[in-house]
Amino acid sequence: MHPTLEYLKSPELVVKVQEYFGIEYKKTNPLAKNPNGTGAPNGTAIGNGKGAPPPANGHAVVNHANEKKIDDNDDKAYRVTNYFWYVLFIIGTELGDEIFYATFIPFWFWNIDSAVGRRVVMVWSAIMYVGQSLKDIIRWPRPSYPAARLQKKWGLEYGMPSTHAMVSVAIPFSVLIYTYDRYIYSMPVGLAIACVWCAVICVSRVYLGMHSVLDILAGLVLVVLLMIPLIPIVDRLDLIIVTSRWSPIFVFSISILLIVFYPDPGKWTPTRGDTALTVSVCAGIELGAWLHYHLGEFQQPAQPPPYEIIWPSYSMFGLLLLRTVLGLCCIVASRAFAKSISYAFVCFILGRDKNELRQSENTLENKNKIIVELSYKLFTYGVIGFNTQYLLPSVFKLLNIGRPDFYTEI
Repeated sequence: MHPTLEYLKSPELVVKVQEYFGIEYKKTNPLAKNPNGTGAPNGTAIGNGKGAPPPANGHAVVNHANEKKIDDNDDKAYRVTNYFWYVLFIIGTELGDEIFYATFIPFWFWNIDSAVGRRVVMVWSAIMYVGQSLKDIIRWPRPSYPAARLQKKWGLEYGMPSTHAMVSVAIPFSVLIYTYDRYIYSMPVGLAIACVWCAVICVSRVYLGMHSVLDILAGLVLVVLLMIPLIPIVDRLDLIIVTSRWSPIFVFSISILLIVFYPDPGKWTPTRGDTALTVSVCAGIELGAWLHYHLGEFQQPAQPPPYEIIWPSYSMFGLLLLRTVLGLCCIVASRAFAKSISYAFVCFILGRDKNELRQSENTLENKNKIIVELSYKLFTYGVIGFNTQYLLPSVFKLLNIGRPDFYTEI
């Protein structure tokens, strides 16, 4: 590997980023013997960790041995000295996690614009599928010693490329692209928000020790290359799926094929299950839109775009909150119900005890558990996507709390 790439991949660079933003690595007794047996004191520059001199480029490698094993739960190897950056990056990394998706996507569909939402979700799903698949093909580990991980979530996954970095571009910039000729707003302000959004997420992943700088850069380059053809393809494909009579067969078949023929990761990781989640949500949303259209509930708007953005009055804001709270409660309930019945059903088909299977080890050899996990996610998150696009907006309409222009979008 080229020395520049090796440097960008190195955990030592991750440590420098962490220290720049206020992570202070604690030093142990300088007289203590280093565990590698060289007698070099902890906290001194020891080059390759075996008593060799510092590298010629002058970048000394600080030895943090005996302070924190990467997967330990203690916090004795480092301390946070700047809580502004710590809180900002903890929030930032959550913008690429499941909880954010589970709130942002329904909120957008119920309160803003479902036509734009469908396209953004399809871009997000495609980007996540490619990124997660490449992780399990490339199989590069996440940063290790001497960098400490401030977050344990997703630690079992490979690191290259960073799907957080890919989504940090895919979601805000696809929103901008699909809305810039649909609504009247300041594009410079939108670009500034998207760039800050992207920067916070990307830096947060290095700050938390979950990705190398090279993982982030690779993710950014890859998502730009993917979005160039994806944006127009998705725009056209969404219209075809919504209006075509046979779309449900196509959507369901493609979703199953994408999940079944996912790349072999070489070891068990949660990436395949997460990918099944994103594919299923997208499929459920598209099937919900298809049903809306074929029931005659989608109509062309009276006036062509661009539209003025209508800022909510107090009453509109109250209805917005009511839709969001009621809808999210229904999403949580439907997830629990769909997961329970689908998990039990697939276990019954396979002749396995669901409790025993749930507690069994996660390995590639545990085929039954993999089948059950993927099947329940396909069904459960497909239901969530369908409810987000079709069922819950229909309920809102019956309760007279729906967004007024919901049924004019295609």
